[in-house]
Amino acid sequence: MRVTCSKCDKVFNIPDERLPMGKEIAFPCPNCKGIIELDLRSKAIHGNASEFEENMKTDYLTGEALKNKILRKVMDLPPMPQTVLKARDIMANPKSDFKQLADLFETDQAIAAKILKLANSPYYGLGGKVSSIQHASVVLGHKTLGELITMGGTSSLLGEKLEGYGLDAGALWKHSLAVAFGSRIIAQKKEPSLTNDAFTSGLIHDAGKLILDPYITERWELFEEFMSGGQKTFLEAEKEILELDHSEVAAEVCKTWNIPKPLTIAIRYHHHPSRSQGSKLAYIVHVADALAMMTGLGLGIDGTLYQMDEDALEILGIQRVEINDMMGDILNAAKKISES
Repeated sequence: MRVTCSKCDKVFNIPDERLPMGKEIAFPCPNCKGIIELDLRSKAIHGNASEFEENMKTDYLTGEALKNKILRKVMDLPPMPQTVLKARDIMANPKSDFKQLADLFETDQAIAAKILKLANSPYYGLGGKVSSIQHASVVLGHKTLGELITMGGTSSLLGEKLEGYGLDAGALWKHSLAVAFGSRIIAQKKEPSLTNDAFTSGLIHDAGKLILDPYITERWELFEEFMSGGQKTFLEAEKEILELDHSEVAAEVCKTWNIPKPLTIAIRYHHHPSRSQGSKLAYIVHVADALAMMTGLGLGIDGTLYQMDEDALEILGIQRVEINDMMGDILNAAKKISES
């Protein structure tokens, strides 16, 4: 049997004949002296245990040990670039001036280059005319510059291939863009004061997938079996098999990135906004996510059986006749930006 220590992640191959099958055991890890716990109770002892339940009793780490390991991995995720965080602070301070922002980007030319590339994308219609960060601020406005900075800082991170979710390289980025622009469109129409926060929340709402993907890939047979009846969602499979779904992990990522609490709450409950204690931002990201799924942009395996909260449209004051226009705007914006 292949056994992994939850404390040091060391993997050991122990011959089955040396294990007391039918029992639950605990022994010290030879590497770090932490305690390894194993459930070796047989199928016969469990009687009517389903095949899925039996497969869960494999060499994979499970339960609280798995949950704790996943949460520790959040700390290994590349941090939100400090340039982005500092830029947000500067722009939020009414006493700051543009020179502070310009000086900041002189220290991070890579992100500055991405911002200029995005500013010159077909979406903004300026055709290569934006030559500097200051120029972008003048011709596009302070708020749009904030969006560009956030996009520039997250584009590489969200561009990875996610095998477990069935997302090719760039697919998560396209979906994230669609949800970001969808959130902004909805906020502009229904809750203008939330426009900036809506865009940022939409852009990073699925950051938890970056952490969960390798665990899903490793346990793919369990996911397939759990959803085989066609009644269980991918989100339910995450929770059942990994102890955490990607929205919970994304909320932990937000903490390490110093994302403000209102945005963190919206991201944490973007699948279940009714649990957010009335966060309009959570409802906005939830609806934008559903609309982005409907456009097909960056649609992964987890898009199957996606359900919109039945009260979400009413709470936001969205009429069903508005949906098609919103989807068209989302598709147009995300495609033009992703061309950059």
